[in-house]
Amino acid sequence: MSVEAANWAYSEDFLTEDRVLLGARDVAEQLGCIPVLAGAGQALQLLVQASGARSAVEIGTGAGVSTTYLLRGMVNGGVVTTIDVEPEHHKAARKTLADAGFAPERARMITGRALDVLPRLTDGGYDVVFIDARKVEYPQYFEQALRLVRVGGLIAIDNSLWHGRVPDPAQRDQETTAIRTTLKAIREDESLTTVLLPSGDGLLVAIKNA
Repeated sequence: MSVEAANWAYSEDFLTEDRVLLGARDVAEQLGCIPVLAGAGQALQLLVQASGARSAVEIGTGAGVSTTYLLRGMVNGGVVTTIDVEPEHHKAARKTLADAGFAPERARMITGRALDVLPRLTDGGYDVVFIDARKVEYPQYFEQALRLVRVGGLIAIDNSLWHGRVPDPAQRDQETTAIRTTLKAIREDESLTTVLLPSGDGLLVAIKNA
């Protein structure tokens, strides 16, 4: 194992997930959805907590792993609006959040295609937007996130390294290309303060300054 791989593995295992998250991961595997990895989830929770977030949009609910991380980072009473095209995902996520001790009203679950739902949400109405759904739609998700997040708010994008494919110029499949396009748009946007973390499968974090 290379030094880089050893460092990554050590960082991923630095904190142990509890039974709620581990159980949600088992359900996610059964449903065929891939949740945020532990390192990225923990980084997301920390950043959300530091921001004092009260409202968030999550694009891609899955079995509720990242929803749990978001809510654990938010202030008491904070609400996540979480979007997923699969009703079964929302059913699983509701159980995950109940097991985590969150009241049902802490998560507003909207079943539907994200690009149909997002335009109906309020401009500048959210402290955090977290993106983890169809990779080919990442550029459009980012455009919506810029509109939805308030000035000073946080945009976070999972799978920003996409299994090591994004840094490799030889990889030109549709999903990898879409993620690269998104990262380029973020890097060139002077209204954002940005960092790309190697946690999990890559977590891009940007703060909207104007």
